[in-house]
Amino acid sequence: MRERSGAVLSKWRGLVSEQQLSGLSVAAFCRERGLCAPHMFSWKKRLREAEAGRFLEAQVFDAVGPAHSQSARGAAIEIRLGRSRSLVVEPGFDAVHLRAVLAVLESYS
Repeated sequence: MRERSGAVLSKWRGLVSEQQLSGLSVAAFCRERGLCAPHMFSWKKRLREAEAGRFLEAQVFDAVGPAHSQSARGAAIEIRLGRSRSLVVEPGFDAVHLRAVLAVLESYS
């Protein structure tokens, strides 16, 4: 039963992320996909409330080594994802692309 609920959660996380990245309204997105708009609104709310209750640890480290210039030092952000994985976000990143990557990573957690 737990696997099924995890699959459902993953499915809706993905759909909510796709809808947000699509630029379409919830109604238009659901019409295109044959989804029930009230379910989409309900899942968006559930996921938003679940995210609001989560604590994410953030640590700031000084960049070291010759590969980092003085101006870029400390400007990058490292996001630790667990299981010894991390994501480094450099200045000038594409926010839409980052959201998509994070949505994919969230669907596996």
